[in-house]
Amino acid sequence: MATTAERPADLPLAQRDYFSDHSLLVDPYAYFEAMRAEGPIHRAPNGVVFITGFQESVDVLLDTEHFSSFQTQLGPVAPLPFVPEGDDLSDQIAAHRDPSTMSELMVGYDGEQHANARSLLNRLFVPSRLRANEEYMWIFAGELVDDAVARGGCELISEIATPYVTLVIADLLGVPEQDREKFRAVIDAGPPPGSLDDEGYARESHPLMFMAQFFMQYVTERRANPREDVLSMLANANFPDGTQPDALEVVKSAMFLFAAGQDTSAKLLGNAMQRVARDKALQSRLRAEPKLIAGFLEETLRLEGSTKATFRVVKKAVKISDYQLVPGDRVFVGLAAANRDPVRWENPTQFELGRRKIQEHLGFGRGAHTCLGAPLARVEVRVIFERFFEKTSDISLGDEHLGADGEALLDYEPSFIIRGLSNLRLKLTPA
Repeated sequence: MATTAERPADLPLAQRDYFSDHSLLVDPYAYFEAMRAEGPIHRAPNGVVFITGFQESVDVLLDTEHFSSFQTQLGPVAPLPFVPEGDDLSDQIAAHRDPSTMSELMVGYDGEQHANARSLLNRLFVPSRLRANEEYMWIFAGELVDDAVARGGCELISEIATPYVTLVIADLLGVPEQDREKFRAVIDAGPPPGSLDDEGYARESHPLMFMAQFFMQYVTERRANPREDVLSMLANANFPDGTQPDALEVVKSAMFLFAAGQDTSAKLLGNAMQRVARDKALQSRLRAEPKLIAGFLEETLRLEGSTKATFRVVKKAVKISDYQLVPGDRVFVGLAAANRDPVRWENPTQFELGRRKIQEHLGFGRGAHTCLGAPLARVEVRVIFERFFEKTSDISLGDEHLGADGEALLDYEPSFIIRGLSNLRLKLTPA
């Protein structure tokens, strides 16, 4: 039986376990500051090396010689499938990759494997395809907001954000219209990445596994009988060296785009909208000057971005800011902490519209693994904000979010990766 002194809440912040302490997962910022007080790089009691400094984070993200993205999607407390040996783990990491399953996505790739997978999706982010996709955004966003306004309000996350970003990506990928609602339904049912609730989720019923079955069928059909559509282009694309990827690699690239969209765009929309609903002066200014929406979203990405962290494994011994790391070290690159580093940002905990050099934030990462869909995320969230402002005269928090002392009552997903609301009820006044 645990004594009072042993209870996590009674331990000093820097000694608590970020990965299992529910209170830290839903509100991590005080913990990150406690870690920063120990230094921009600090080894936690569980052995994970936390990086909270901005420049130190950038240094790690840009260094692919000494750091690997292996098992990034599992987080740094998942055990390595091998005992680190020698002064270079590259061969051990390569030997323990399993390209024949869905267990690894592009976020965990390194080097040529990562460049090849990324090249498949780069074909989707050409100007002509993005223009067509934006046309769909305006139409679908308008439909969603019209329906919400007619009802006097909405639950933003499940009724707007999730279906919006899911079907925008489905449109980008060329998913047939008759299948899009199936994708929407299955995405709605899944837990967020890094969730404490994910453990009991059957792997075969995971949303990405379900959608992978559809995409395997699409790829197989389009390779046998190509059409004049986006799926045929994706299915028949080659790697930069001219070789054709196997069908599973194409499927995994598509699944990664769906997963990344949920993690980034849907949560960004919720994090940004709760601020607008609470701050009427900010809302009025954005309504009057829509050109400020883009900068508003960048500052939201800095102060309350949807990705708290990414992770690396040390392949070769290296020093970062005089801190020695050795092969096998597991590294927590605290994007959310770096984005509040007072060495880099003035008034780092304050929201400042018009902040200088705001696009230098790490909300979309940095280096080879910079979020591929960042341009898409910026456009789709801006578009739906413009639709909300066009069709409403006021956006307010629902009564269930209003505390007796005037403080907003907001529930965040218990995820060690994602910063996002589990729900956000809004009251909408028609324009």
